[in-house]
Amino acid sequence: MEAMIATGMAAKLRSQWDRDEGLGQNHNAVKFLGQDFESLRGQCLQNRTLFEDSLFPATGTSLGFKELGPHSSKTHGVRWMRPTEICMRPQFIMDGATRTDICQGALGDCWLLAAIGSLTLNDNLLHRVVPHGQCFDRGYAGIFHFQFWQFGEWVDVVIDDRLPVKDGKLLFVHSAEGGEFWSALLEKAYAKLNGCYEALSGGSTSEGFEDFTGGVTEMYELIKAPPDLFSIIGRAIERGSLLGCSIDITSKFDMEAVTFKKLVKGHAYSVTGVEEVLYRGNMTKLVRIRNPWGEVEWTGAWSDDSREWDSVDRSVRGRLQNRSEDGEFWMSFSDFLREFTRLEICNLTADALQASQVKKWSTSHYHGEWRRGSTAGGCRNFPATFWINPQFKLTLQHPDSPGQSECSFLVALMQKDRRKKRKEGKDMETIGFAIYEVPREFVGQTGAHLKRDFFLSHASSARSELFINLREVSSRCRLPAGEYIIVPSTFEPNKDADFVLRVFSEKPANSEEMDDKVTADIPEEQRLDESQIDAAFKNLFRQLAGADMEINVTELQTILNRIIGKHKDLKTDGFCKEACRSMINLMDTDGSGKLGLTEFHVLWEKIKRYLSIFREHDLDKSGTMSSYEMRKALDSAGFKLNNHLFQLIIIRYTEEDLTVDFDNFVTCLVRLETMFKTFKTMDTDGDGIMSLTFFQWISLTMFA
Repeated sequence: MEAMIATGMAAKLRSQWDRDEGLGQNHNAVKFLGQDFESLRGQCLQNRTLFEDSLFPATGTSLGFKELGPHSSKTHGVRWMRPTEICMRPQFIMDGATRTDICQGALGDCWLLAAIGSLTLNDNLLHRVVPHGQCFDRGYAGIFHFQFWQFGEWVDVVIDDRLPVKDGKLLFVHSAEGGEFWSALLEKAYAKLNGCYEALSGGSTSEGFEDFTGGVTEMYELIKAPPDLFSIIGRAIERGSLLGCSIDITSKFDMEAVTFKKLVKGHAYSVTGVEEVLYRGNMTKLVRIRNPWGEVEWTGAWSDDSREWDSVDRSVRGRLQNRSEDGEFWMSFSDFLREFTRLEICNLTADALQASQVKKWSTSHYHGEWRRGSTAGGCRNFPATFWINPQFKLTLQHPDSPGQSECSFLVALMQKDRRKKRKEGKDMETIGFAIYEVPREFVGQTGAHLKRDFFLSHASSARSELFINLREVSSRCRLPAGEYIIVPSTFEPNKDADFVLRVFSEKPANSEEMDDKVTADIPEEQRLDESQIDAAFKNLFRQLAGADMEINVTELQTILNRIIGKHKDLKTDGFCKEACRSMINLMDTDGSGKLGLTEFHVLWEKIKRYLSIFREHDLDKSGTMSSYEMRKALDSAGFKLNNHLFQLIIIRYTEEDLTVDFDNFVTCLVRLETMFKTFKTMDTDGDGIMSLTFFQWISLTMFA
């Protein structure tokens, strides 16, 4: 178990070093599952074979697990075929990527297709996701690749071009013309990224928007739309933002129900344009919308064949009116507000904006995790554990304009990799965040994780509008200049999940994770001469140590378990040999592997002190310590640890029910003290860094 944790930690650290060097930026994307497009393609061309992807095989498992599972009616008779087998002259992109290339198939991923449709409006964004130079002609080897933004970094996903076909037609997304395949291959790459096609069923358009741009989404409930929403939409489209809209369902029978005027409930549309036209002497606001089904269009005012167009100037009509059944249509802005429920606008972050656009967000983001028993404290409804959640400090220094005190910023909390967990029966957690003003005594400090008493006595300054089971929750806030703590959480405690917290501000703002600095304040040990040790203690030692007057691992185990067994209020399954060996390693000053009288006396005084701390922090007198009591007990013993180290301790030293018994408590403290003392001994110049040869490293880690 410890070896697995150690190697896992090493891999995690190595990965972070690579990212610090720039891995994960769009020009240097992370290779998903370690697959390198150019080398795989080169091998296939050299061997004159077509690529077959063993990591996302052409089998039922890649389709799904339930409705698209191996024995479902939807997947019965599915064959996997390459575009070269489906039609005579397949094209990757024909006459540019257009919105008619994206027609929905037998998968409920309209949210994703609405996002892909919006992507075609901006060539720069499109070709970050769909790299140039891919085709079915020269250099074709049955392999393609696409890039997606995933939780703070760009990932390059390789696929083969075998696509699921049923009754001679592509099962999922397809182009209206039938011979263009970039959208179907893009959908396959996104399915691979999320585990299978079925994992893409159902979602919010903002997910697709963000994974294509790295942007951040804001939602507007249209029933309470701001008065300037039309100009907000216009500005968003001008600066390349992606927009989506939908109509809420009121019951399961509403799902994909078509209204009287041919709008689809529970379905994702993309907003592709706005316009103001002169109509009967008045300026009328219009919105252009697209249904990814590629058909089923609005039949109300300003629809393709409506009479309103007859009263519009011919040149304007020629530019705007579209009479084809392509899923795209105009409607009045007032009808849009009345018919649709929600609008999602994905603002592009600084790295996706064109150089000519001067307004850029100041951004920062942090990766964090909620772990059962250590950092998953739940929301403010759970005051005993809320303080355990990760905490992030935001310093607002620059008000929006002169003479004002308030600063605008946007906080976005995103949970990671939840679609992949659907196969395990898991889905999105319910998430949100609260923001608190930093108390005066902590202003300017970094190494301080605020504790329970602070949150019991202080109200939040702002918070997410609601806790919701979406991938991301975001809120725009305005607060006076100062220091604030953002506390992201799941709604209930003890939910395991990973997250990314992003903070966007219109003026520069500093943010950092608030966590305790790792320190150890270990009391000085009083080493007595043998003459100073109590006679009764000496007699006990002689009886236990035997003729050599030294205690080895087995004898120490016998002694400790005999003594602890007399304390009926403590729950313990006894000290194991490994724990006793750790104690001897800590106390053995002469390298004999045994403890003499004075060494054992120091150890015994130490254990008595640990016992006192254990009883003091076992608040419910259960004889064990909860993981939350454990953090305070470690603090009392002189060890300040950050969230990450505390998580490792909880993994290593708790029982199944997340409790710590007395023997594990002592073992943990002994190991911590050993590691701190070892480092201090090796760090000869006291600069917080030590340099070791491989022999020194393995000597230390094998016997620590």
